[in-house]
Amino acid sequence: MDSEKQSPALEFPRPLVTVDIVIFSVLEGALQVVLVKRPGDQSEPFPNRWALPGGFIDVGKDASLLDCALRKLREKTGVDASYLEQLGSWGDSQRDPRGWSVTNAFFALMPGRELALTKGANAAHVEWVDAEAALRKRMAFDHSEILSSALARLRSKVEYTSLPAFLLDEPFTLPQLQQMYEIVLGRPVDKSAFRKRMLDGGFLAEAGMVIGGLGRPAMGYRLVDRSHATHFPRTFSPRDAAPESE
Repeated sequence: MDSEKQSPALEFPRPLVTVDIVIFSVLEGALQVVLVKRPGDQSEPFPNRWALPGGFIDVGKDASLLDCALRKLREKTGVDASYLEQLGSWGDSQRDPRGWSVTNAFFALMPGRELALTKGANAAHVEWVDAEAALRKRMAFDHSEILSSALARLRSKVEYTSLPAFLLDEPFTLPQLQQMYEIVLGRPVDKSAFRKRMLDGGFLAEAGMVIGGLGRPAMGYRLVDRSHATHFPRTFSPRDAAPESE
């Protein structure tokens, strides 16, 4: 029997490769993000610093970067994300004192329900932190830069997509959806233009009457397709701006 062909041995050192995830949710009326606190062991990089959840790729378990991100997400929260998107890659010889490293960052959106956050083996503590407050923390590695990029990406895409719907449990009302947009954007949007945009977008399906935020019956909605966000032709106008033209 012919012997199996083997790939030639690599003649250069491999960099450290990880996946990090920026997990967003809206809790207590504010956009929040999951942070983990690294252990205090001085032999570990950046002891006692806050960091984004993530970890090394497991070549025996992860067939792709997405598989690794999904695995890490389930390990930290116990559930799958409503929405997961690759953000970008960061890498150089200085970001990790253990050697040349590269991380592949994702951001995830989750409804603001109770999630069983798990600290994992390389974290002393894990918690939800206000996104703006998290930006002011002195974080491990280059995670402050990654978080800043994720927040900018999210807010930019919210201007012209249905992404905030992935922050809500279904069914939800239009006022609840508008509240998600306003929390993420950090500003109000025009109510009448918003309602027209949502109903004309073709991404919502009526789910029957539910009790709204004021305790009154209101129409509930579900997403027609949860596999992707819907794109709108225009960005949102502030509430005090002129209404969108028909």
